[in-house]
Amino acid sequence: MSPESDGVVGMPWLGDPIDARAVFGQEHRLLLETLRGLAPSDWCRTAAGRWTVHDIAAHLLGDCYGRLGHGYRSGFADGETLEAFIHRTNQEWVELHADDGPASLIDALAAAGAQLAELFAAASLDATALGVSWAGIDPAPAWLDIAREFSEHWTHRQQILHAIGRDTDLEPRALATVLDTFMRALPHTLRHTSAPVGAQVQVIAEGPGGGDWTATATADRWSLAEAPSGRPSVAVLLDTDTLWRLATRNIDPADALSRAHVQGDRRLAEAACQIVSIVY
Repeated sequence: MSPESDGVVGMPWLGDPIDARAVFGQEHRLLLETLRGLAPSDWCRTAAGRWTVHDIAAHLLGDCYGRLGHGYRSGFADGETLEAFIHRTNQEWVELHADDGPASLIDALAAAGAQLAELFAAASLDATALGVSWAGIDPAPAWLDIAREFSEHWTHRQQILHAIGRDTDLEPRALATVLDTFMRALPHTLRHTSAPVGAQVQVIAEGPGGGDWTATATADRWSLAEAPSGRPSVAVLLDTDTLWRLATRNIDPADALSRAHVQGDRRLAEAACQIVSIVY
């Protein structure tokens, strides 16, 4: 089954559009609130891989600048994949801003993030936008691009919270939008998984911000457009905290599967738990 599309028109397999424009502004305010509440020593805490809290703040500033058209610019190296390019340029940006003080980063993020929130608020959700590689679509509709950007900012804020010893912010509206965004990777995740036409893989997230998503095998691809029909080939039940951590590889698929309640074809459950909703 192919995940490719000829454009942003006629892509029902991605499911119903998500409108993350309003929640993006709220997420930006929460990020600033979190950063302003940090102790000086918190900025050096490890938050994601080799990155510190300071590194994540610098990275988010780079994301905002890039969206506004004045970020770090670098071309592809010979033979470089998209994933390698993104990881390299992200690291180069972080290193360029390693000496920026927390107050400077916060002030720059406040201004750039507010501009980006305004840009998104005025955007047409049906417009053509940047591709979303983990959903297998390039170009992507603006609704998915904006939702992807929101989910990335939300995820990085959780990494900062965890670094300073706080729990995931499970505010239901934001988490529901994040999970709905992440699950748009399900058809792409299953693209090499064979199943008869009409087979359905259901993922259910239980807890604050929970929901359910069903991918159906069609003649061409897996699709989120078809309504659930009868008993699915497999239902995978996960709590919401496990699902977002799985989609961002905060936990690995085997760990997530061990926490899941699976009803039906375990092969399809294992395939669904390979979902990745970030550039990995």
